[in-house]
Amino acid sequence: MSDRTLRGKTAIVGVGETTYYKHGQSPDPEFVLVLKAILAACEDAGIDAKEIDGFASYSNDRNEPTRIAAALGINDLRYSNMNWGGGGGGVAAAVGNAAAAVAVGLADCVVAFRGLAQGQFQRFGKAPPVTAVSGDPAYMSPYGVMSPLQKYAMRAMRFMHENKVDHSVLRAISMASYTHAQNNPRAVMYGRPLSEEKYDDSRWIAEPCRLFDCCQENDGAAAVIIVSAEKAKDMKQKPAYILGAAQGSDHRCGAPVMNASNFPSSSFASLAPRLYEMAGVGPKDVDVVQSYENFTIGVMMAVVEHGFCEPEECNEFFQLENLTAPGGKMPLNTSGGNLAECYMHGLGLQIEAVRQIRGDSPNQVPGADVALSIAGPMVHHVSTDILGSEATL
Repeated sequence: MSDRTLRGKTAIVGVGETTYYKHGQSPDPEFVLVLKAILAACEDAGIDAKEIDGFASYSNDRNEPTRIAAALGINDLRYSNMNWGGGGGGVAAAVGNAAAAVAVGLADCVVAFRGLAQGQFQRFGKAPPVTAVSGDPAYMSPYGVMSPLQKYAMRAMRFMHENKVDHSVLRAISMASYTHAQNNPRAVMYGRPLSEEKYDDSRWIAEPCRLFDCCQENDGAAAVIIVSAEKAKDMKQKPAYILGAAQGSDHRCGAPVMNASNFPSSSFASLAPRLYEMAGVGPKDVDVVQSYENFTIGVMMAVVEHGFCEPEECNEFFQLENLTAPGGKMPLNTSGGNLAECYMHGLGLQIEAVRQIRGDSPNQVPGADVALSIAGPMVHHVSTDILGSEATL
């Protein structure tokens, strides 16, 4: 293992969330939501907000660290960073960037955050009205391929066809999230269980995805606090150490008009090996997985590319009993995930990974020491990280 590593040098010591609302229903503007989440994370960590000296975010975040620092009364802002790319591909990268800043001394206490108030702004990802198209849309829009799901569905259909994957795989992923949400009062879908019949009767959105294969649209904010491993020992909460972080993309993932070399892919083929090398663990060591699910198809393909099963083993591996806590072979999205807890661009999944390491998840996996968090399958720039307990150091 190289000495140039993040392994065990930093830890997440505080997590914070606002109430999660349905799309457009937040009573607070986005900036206030972000401040509330950061203050909640500070309370969780047992620190004063003035101790924060850095911020990291992603996905074209609108909330500038200089303004946040002023609102929180921070005297010295030492670091700010935002990862390129839309959607949730950068959520693990934001945590990794924050960890890197702390590890090399650019800052001492960095917050990774995300906020959304889609009643204040237009729906995230909604295409603005235009009178002409150019680039990729000029090739795809005439054929009706305009939304992210329509683009990703083609990649998933190829993957499922080549590997004889049954549609029940996607249903199991969706139902795992909804099953876990029923034990999580924070979840927007708490008290709204999903049955096989309800899933199967739901309308098609873009084959192979039905309604319940698609994430929610929500308002809210979330934040995590990263400090050095040395400082973490004296903090209020049990630390969740950052064992590894990786970001980037596979060969030609961003090539024009979907001309990636590895077309039926979630973009993690080259990242996952780097992640495991840094973390010093492999798939067999992972106790619980949090995988960003804007759509269930991305989860299926990302889990395969992170080495939990071979493509041709999907039908056997993705069974509901294997994906649910506490006793599943690979408990998945134990808070309810983007599908059933909240679509906070994946930061809620990072928080759930921390809770699993602490031992206070609403769907706790007994003895969880290693938690994997996958961010934004199928977008051009993706990221992933692994958290561990003190026992893993």
